[in-house]
Amino acid sequence: MPHNTEGAQAHPIDYEAFQDRPEFQAYRRKFKRFVFPVAIGFMLWFLGYVVLAAYAHEFMAQPLFGMNVGLVLGLAQFITTFGITMWYVSFANRHLDPDTTALRAELETLERDGTLEHAIDGGER
Repeated sequence: MPHNTEGAQAHPIDYEAFQDRPEFQAYRRKFKRFVFPVAIGFMLWFLGYVVLAAYAHEFMAQPLFGMNVGLVLGLAQFITTFGITMWYVSFANRHLDPDTTALRAELETLERDGTLEHAIDGGER
């Protein structure tokens, strides 16, 4: 059954043009500056653990805190995963969500009115 758009005044949005806007590009840069270094760091930490487990058996078998080094490092993998998750949520709440809200408001105004200038001049920023 086709979607009923009777009475709705929808204006097509040029999303590719919107992505070229400086505000959107700044948002993407902010996201990438956080996510890529953290992801690379975690991958190096994870792969380091795997390499140690595969090739440094004696080191990983050393006693540490009543366990062995391998178990401690394995548990640290879980702790760092939760830590990174909490760090990202905090970062997103403080830095990304306000920008997301502003960009979404502009898109909604574009859809409703069909003009980007109205979104900017209308006090949305």
